[in-house]
Parts: sequence; structure tokens; C-alpha cells
Amino acid sequence: MAYNQPQHGGAADAYYQEGQGQYHQQGQYQQQPQYQQQAQYPPPQQPPQYGQQPYTGNGEKIGFEQTFTIDQPKYNDIWATVLFLLTFAGFIAVSVLSIRGYATSNQGGGIYNGGSVNRVALNSNTIILFAFVLAVAFVVSYAYFWIIRAFTKQAIWITGILQIVLGIGTAIVYFVRHWYSAAIVFMVFSIFYIICFITWIPRIPFSVLMLQTVIDVAKNYGHVFIVSLVGGLVATAYAAWFSVTFVGVYAKYYPGSPGCDTSGGSCSKAKVIGLLVFITFASYWVSEVIKNVMHCTISGVYGSWYFCANKPGGFPKGSTRGAFKRSMTYSFGSISFGSLMVAIIQLLRQACSIAQQNEAAQGNPLAAIFFCILGCFIGLLDWAIQFINEYAFSYIALYGKAYLPAAKTTWTMMKDRGIDALVNECLINPVLTMGAVFVAYVCSFLAYLYISFTKPDYNEGNAFTAVVMAFAFLVGLQIANIFLVPIKSGVATFFVAMAFDPQVLIQEFPDLWNRLVAVYPHVQIAVHA
Repeated sequence: MAYNQPQHGGAADAYYQEGQGQYHQQGQYQQQPQYQQQAQYPPPQQPPQYGQQPYTGNGEKIGFEQTFTIDQPKYNDIWATVLFLLTFAGFIAVSVLSIRGYATSNQGGGIYNGGSVNRVALNSNTIILFAFVLAVAFVVSYAYFWIIRAFTKQAIWITGILQIVLGIGTAIVYFVRHWYSAAIVFMVFSIFYIICFITWIPRIPFSVLMLQTVIDVAKNYGHVFIVSLVGGLVATAYAAWFSVTFVGVYAKYYPGSPGCDTSGGSCSKAKVIGLLVFITFASYWVSEVIKNVMHCTISGVYGSWYFCANKPGGFPKGSTRGAFKRSMTYSFGSISFGSLMVAIIQLLRQACSIAQQNEAAQGNPLAAIFFCILGCFIGLLDWAIQFINEYAFSYIALYGKAYLPAAKTTWTMMKDRGIDALVNECLINPVLTMGAVFVAYVCSFLAYLYISFTKPDYNEGNAFTAVVMAFAFLVGLQIANIFLVPIKSGVATFFVAMAFDPQVLIQEFPDLWNRLVAVYPHVQIAVHA
């Protein structure tokens, strides 16, 4: 491990403890009489006292649950768990009815004769398309994750260049194919990414150090890469289920389709729209829950490393397993609550995306630009909620608090410590978001080319092009985001742990602290010890 240092005994300092000092720019840690407590905020959970009791009475190492104890009540936000389970049960019911209706009515198969009876709605042609999209999303996401692991220093540059090149290339293709409104949108986004990336260049060294630290920990502690792979497989399997259900809804309930003659309800466009909204919302929620369960699991690993790796007892026993168990039991309600907020916002964002692409397909550039701008505002709201969730879930992973108190306490603590300055300086999340969007672009473009070359009967006049492209984008984005959870979780947990007790970093990881000061000298002033 690159940052292992001689072991130190004693417990981690308590947050807001009297007698804490300020690490000045000269590199000297000087004791101060008292660090003033902000009286209006309750002090957060104490850091673990793992250094004093490294072993149980049986001579075994203390596990994750004993290291990061949970106060009563252990189960929080139970209502969100119940609502999530009901929503998931509803998705199962819709899926069963839709797929059964599709299977009993659809004849034929393949790419060019995808359900010869069904020529008015999505059919097996679309299922094959989504199979290609899922395969591409899985392979490209997995490859991107391993590029980051193998080429950590170059990962930020690779991501920025790929995003810009693909955006410009896609715009050129759309110009050549005379889809000018879509081409203009892609070109505008590409120019925006170029401007962003140029302004990010001075912050790259600090971000590279954070990325290297996270990758080093993942290689040496816990089962971070296994969690990423398993989570990616689960997300891909669910995306496949969603894709078949998505096609089944059209095949079963779209007016004029042969599925209307089967049992399970009458057909109407209003019912199709309602069911699609429901299963899309459920899909967002389930995907967010999968992602955040992974996030809490991996946060347990990184929290154990920060607070315990250089203590006499070392890394807690079964940290990955213990953190996963907690995320699926005590903290599942809080995970469902935070994921619900993101799912609602993402549903609105998806609606704007479909409207934008539909207007672009109809040749209405002004309307397309309007929905694009509206989508950007919704995207900012989505970013804000996910930003809060990312750090709140790291806190929840370690101490099992309810969602709202955890979000408030974590953000207050980070601002008071000055960690928000480091968060704003770090580019890893924006860069990984660009990487996920890159995967989504590839999937969406694949869907466009597939429909253009196969020319299915149901898509006469590009009736379904915008919808299919939007959902291909959604599938690619969700799968990529889930694959990248380990990196985002590592960075988030590192910042939350610093907010708990920056002296652990200064005293027990001096090599990492000195490198941090070298690439970002302002950290000595920004972080209030």
C-alpha cells in the first residue's frame, strides 16, 4: 500500500474536541486553546475508538459492526422501504402482464421481421436492439473502469478527449444525415465540454492524487472491484428485464397491436404513456437503490481504511460483508429515501430529453433548444441532490443514521471543517460523469444507427426514434454510473472522513498529506483541524 505508515496507537480525535490545533502553512502543528463549537448544530457521531480495543475477548479482530456501532433506533426511514417494495411489486405485475401479452401475440422474430403481426408498436426488432445496447454498455463501462485503474494519471485526459471527440463526431454524422437540430445540440454540448475541460486543467494534479489514492486503497483493502463487477452484472440484468418490459408494454397495450386481443387489459395510448412513466420511474428508483447499496458497502471499506488501517488492530474484519449487511438492513430505508428523490428528478429529466429529441426529429430547433435548456436546469437540480446523497450515504454507511439528519449533519460538518473547498477543487465526479455520458452517447448513437439501417415498420416517419434513443441513453448512463460507483464512493468517503477528523490524515498518513499539500497548498488553510 503506497500510504502505509508506522502504526499509531490511541483513538481518533473527537470532532470539535477541545485542544485541537491548526496545521499552518509552515507545516507545524500547533496546539490551540480551543476550537469553537458551532452551537446551533449538534455534534456528529464520534469517530471509532478502534485503536484502544483492537481485539475481542476471544483473540479475534473486531469486525465492522463493532467498530462502527449504531445507536438506537437501528432501522430508519421504514416508510421508504415499504414504498420501494410496493413500487417494485407493481413493476413486476406490469412486467408479467406485458411480457405475457407480447409472447402470446407476437409472431415472427429477428431484426428485419421482428414480429410480422405487430407493425404498429415495438417488437422483437427492438428487443434485439436493446440486447446490443446492453452488451455495449456493459463492455464499454467495464473497459472504462479498468482504463481508470490501469492509467490513473492519464484517466482524466482520456475521459475529456473521448467525450469531446465523440460529441463532435456525432454532430458531424447528424449534419451529414441532415438531422440538423440534433447536430446543433451535440455541437453545443461539445463546445461546452471543451470550455469546461480547458478551465479544469489547473485542478488536474490534485484530482489525479485523489484518484490514485482511491485506486490504491481499492487494490489493497476489502473487495472493492468485486463489488463493482457484481453490481454491474446486477444492473445489466435488471436493465435487460426493463428493456423487455418496455417493449412488452408497447406490444401489449399500443392501439392496433395484436396484444390487444390478449387478456390483461384494454389498449390505449394513455395507458401506454402511464405504464411507461411508471416503469421508467421504477427503473430509475431500482437502479439508484442498486447504486447506493454499492456506495454504502464501499464507503464502509474506505472508512475502515481511513480510521483503522494504521491503528494497532489494523483493518476491521469483514468490512465489505459488514457494510453490505448494514446497507441491506438497517440503512435500506434511508437508501430508498435518498434514491426516491433522485428517481423523481431523473424522470422529469428523461421527459425533457424525449421531448427535445422528438422536437428535433420533427424539425423544430427552437422547441428542441427550449427543452434542452429546461433539461439543463433539471440536471442542475439532479446534480445537487446526488451531490448531497453521495456524502450523506457515506455517513449513513458508517453510522446508520436516518437520511435527513445524516444529510444535514454531513454537509454542516464538511462546511465547518473547510472540506467543501476540497470537494469543489476535485474533478473526479465531473470527469466520471463525463465518462458515463460518453457510454450513454455510444448507446444512443448505436440505437440511432440500428433503427436507421433496419428500418422497422413501426418506425415509419421516425415515430419511435426519439423514444428508443432516449431509453438507450438511459440504459447506458445507468450501467456506467453503477460501474463507477467504487471510485466516486472512495472519494466521497475520504472527504467525509477528513471532515470527521483531519488529524488522522495529518498524523497517520503523513506521506499522503505532504503530497496533498504539494499539489494543493491551499489545503493547509482550507482544512480546519
